[in-house]
Amino acid sequence: MTDLRWIPEQWRRFDSAVLYGVIGVLLFAGSLVPALHGQGTVLGGMPNRPLDLLAVVAVGLQCVPLVSCRRSPIACLVLVSIGFALDQLRGYHSFAGTAFALAVLNAGWRLERGRRITVLALSAGYLLLVAGFRLLGGGEPPGEFLTFYLAMALAWGIGAWLRSTRALEAERARLLAEETRVAERTELARDLHDIVTHHVTAMVMQAEAARYLPSERLDQSLTSVADSGRQAITDLRQLLDVLDPGDPGDAGPRDLRALVEQTRRAGQPVEFTEEGTPSADPVAYRVVQEALTNALKYAHGSRTAVQVRHDHQQIAVEVTTDGSGTGVASPGGSGRGLAGLRDRVDILGGDFSAGKRKGGGFVVRARIPVGTPS
Repeated sequence: MTDLRWIPEQWRRFDSAVLYGVIGVLLFAGSLVPALHGQGTVLGGMPNRPLDLLAVVAVGLQCVPLVSCRRSPIACLVLVSIGFALDQLRGYHSFAGTAFALAVLNAGWRLERGRRITVLALSAGYLLLVAGFRLLGGGEPPGEFLTFYLAMALAWGIGAWLRSTRALEAERARLLAEETRVAERTELARDLHDIVTHHVTAMVMQAEAARYLPSERLDQSLTSVADSGRQAITDLRQLLDVLDPGDPGDAGPRDLRALVEQTRRAGQPVEFTEEGTPSADPVAYRVVQEALTNALKYAHGSRTAVQVRHDHQQIAVEVTTDGSGTGVASPGGSGRGLAGLRDRVDILGGDFSAGKRKGGGFVVRARIPVGTPS
């Protein structure tokens, strides 16, 4: 089926008060050109009559209201209809008669309410016009009246179709905006989950470990707890900055080494390897953050290895945990973190997997294409 969406697009470009004014001026001027007398719309079979003062009034009623047809479609249609009826009943058959079809189409397009009443009123007015022709002795056969009525119905139908396409586009735009808002909220919920879970887990582990530390190391442990808290506040502020409409949109620097060091201070032995030119990709950061958080929660004290490889096409992340730790924190997380990461990586066209290793422990892998907005 042929795509007709270009028609409403072109019509919206056409639609402007200035252009309607230009059309009105051209129709008015053309109606006064002697060579065009009697060359306009002919309805009712009335004999041609030379232009007089009343003809100028009829032409003005058809042309001048076009200037306000965008703001007042009903008023425009009423005035143009009166001018058209006067034009045809008097037999001027002026060039300005074209304005009637344009006013009908405009009303069909713009009216949001009262469309049925308007159609009924137009139809009744047309029947009165036909009766007027009969009383004045017009010689047009009934088929001509029906043809003209159907032509005007087609103009109204085109306007109604343009209006419906405009309404559909507005609804699509509303749904798209709503989907965008939901996606943004989901993204923020995931970031909030990642930030709070990681930092709070680290603080809990550091506080738990502090119970068994000698007094000379207690101060160092409490300092680590405080550092984790301050980092949590910083990350939360950066996330809140994203909600600021004036914010450029980035959530701030994402330092993997600082993240690994913070996890080490929480009592998790972490080996970190990074190849290639480091980048501040937010998704790669979240993958490492979530994997380390799970290692702290479910395999506390177990050896954990983080490998990150950067190249010009992708970022490859692998986080493995032996799973032989004390398991201070009991499982029971919502799973939102890993599920959310999988969704984020899938949207970017990458790969994500997380599961148990054959030899024991857990592994999280992700391949994230570069150059794709997160």
